[in-house]
Amino acid sequence: MKIKKVHARDMTDAMAKIKDELGKDAVILNSKNIEKGGIFGFFKKKNIEVIAALDDDRSSPKPASERRPVRTPAAAGTDTAAVSPHGGKNNSAGTHEQTAGANDRSALASEIEELKRLVLTQQTGSQNAGIYPEPLDALDSFLADQEIKSEHRMELMKELLRKWYRTDEHAPGYEEAFSWMKEALYHRLADADFSQLDYSHKYVNIVGPTGAGKTTTAAKIGAEAALNDGKSVAFITTDTFRIAAIEQLKTYAKILNAPLEVAYSIDDFREAVKKFSAYDLVIIDSAGRNFRNSQYVQQLKELIDFNEDIETHLVLAVTSKYRDMKTIIEQFQLIAIHKLIFTKVDETDSCGAMYNAVLDYGIGISYISNGQNVPDDISGTSATDLAERLMRR
Repeated sequence: MKIKKVHARDMTDAMAKIKDELGKDAVILNSKNIEKGGIFGFFKKKNIEVIAALDDDRSSPKPASERRPVRTPAAAGTDTAAVSPHGGKNNSAGTHEQTAGANDRSALASEIEELKRLVLTQQTGSQNAGIYPEPLDALDSFLADQEIKSEHRMELMKELLRKWYRTDEHAPGYEEAFSWMKEALYHRLADADFSQLDYSHKYVNIVGPTGAGKTTTAAKIGAEAALNDGKSVAFITTDTFRIAAIEQLKTYAKILNAPLEVAYSIDDFREAVKKFSAYDLVIIDSAGRNFRNSQYVQQLKELIDFNEDIETHLVLAVTSKYRDMKTIIEQFQLIAIHKLIFTKVDETDSCGAMYNAVLDYGIGISYISNGQNVPDDISGTSATDLAERLMRR
């Protein structure tokens, strides 16, 4: 790998220099603003320092004068040591080759260490302001506002820089860069599972932290199944900590003409399962607790019989901090989480947490909820839809 550091007036000038030095297949590794020149600390000029790299297999062939001599087959077949003009073997040739090989290995090791350092010290967030070409800089700031994690932004920006750098015909504008970003987001989400309920599981377990909107979400899913898909629906609630939650679900169940059972123990739960054996779909509304504490997840396991016929959906409010979401998702690794449901989408302009969760944990999204109306304010999503939401201007 070749690594080149250049100083320039701006990114456009730097990229032109890198293209001349390394060719159009070079990749930007790092860039930062620097100050050069000046007298006694005054009159300094702002420049940009860019470090780029090129894989050796993509680099141009070396001039003949720089290439190492290649032994002929005859020489290789007779002796591997060089012969001196006096007829004896020149042992220094082997020594020189060993030294050259050691130097090559040392240079390669230095390049690898430099690359590691760059990855570890890569600047992110607002510190990157001004180091990308203007349209890409605006997109990076936009993704930061959407609260997309810095490492995910870095990967996206590297892809856009490659496209920018390899566009020879013209300088791409905002609309073209915007289209590139939307496409890059889509491709990273394309393999995720965004399917909704297909009724392959009889029991749907709705879990999540306090205040995420589990009970309303359970009612919305039940209403959609009953009113739109013609399914017979029943409810089981294990939320015995809040009387209001039971009353709320009873109201929804009455409107839908659906039976409801309250489970205070694992035996109650199993009894309710037997009672609702003839129904197409049984929705389980679990207690809202502080699931950042693993003991509550363990208690959930003791209250619900997680058999192979249960599909569990974890409800998260998109208005929450992503680091809190991460803790909750990781706590729920104690049970199988099949899908994520994001609520309160209408209460924020930032959707980056949904993107982060899908990429970090490989769990798909079944529904997004954008209001309190039952059953209207719930819908499925897709890779295309999420990319559109993230890039909505």
